[in-house]
Amino acid sequence: MIYNKKVTAIILAAGNSVRYGKNRNKNFEKINGKSVLQYSIECFDNNDKIDNILIASKENELSIINKIISKLNLNKKVQLIVGGRSRKESVYKCITKTNSDIVIIHDGARPAIKPMYIDKCLNAMKEYRGASVGIKAKDTIKITNQDGIVLETTKRSNTWQIHTPQCFNRKILVKAHENCKDDDIITDDCMLLENLGYKVKLVEDDYTNIKLTNYEDLNILKQYIGDKSDIVNWLNEKFTYISKIVQKIRKTFIKSDIDNLEVDK
Repeated sequence: MIYNKKVTAIILAAGNSVRYGKNRNKNFEKINGKSVLQYSIECFDNNDKIDNILIASKENELSIINKIISKLNLNKKVQLIVGGRSRKESVYKCITKTNSDIVIIHDGARPAIKPMYIDKCLNAMKEYRGASVGIKAKDTIKITNQDGIVLETTKRSNTWQIHTPQCFNRKILVKAHENCKDDDIITDDCMLLENLGYKVKLVEDDYTNIKLTNYEDLNILKQYIGDKSDIVNWLNEKFTYISKIVQKIRKTFIKSDIDNLEVDK
């Protein structure tokens, strides 16, 4: 809860992962033995401003996410919602399943989200009806037509790359969705509020809050999060090696004891 308003976190994990190119849900990839989705769930679960969590899932993956959740010692109620055919449909299904004043929407495939950016986004809701984290563009961005011909060059200092989480007044977001049900070019919920004339506040996060989109991103995220799998594998190999030695020593002592008993007889 923030500003006496109830807050529901919505984590999106119902996508097709087409660009990931591995014929599997990228949210289930492992870093340090934890799924990408688990990192996102735990970050929101540990935030004291969040009251409950909804997770959008494919119907045939509900059992997988339930298994992930069942192994976690969570503080908040978590509910799974069957997602839609698109990101927009999944969000709409979730925001109509809660009566919270504020919803904070996050891509499950952004596991490196830091708690302070959740707070910064929520804090912006004191003055605005919508807010999102993002980074100012480092590169020059050009807008083209369908043939790749440049129409316009944006001013870099005013150009942002948008991330999640994104926060919204839930009732306004529901209205915005219902006004644009047939608009398939919507790629984030900020666009919906913009279409209704609302000001959306952008707050700066950092470059580590990347989305696992392509398979190459997994190695980048492992560096940001700190992948310890090589160390763990090394320790497991050493433990196995030592265990085998201990077993051999035990067998040697047992045989020795039996031989001594034979001599005593």
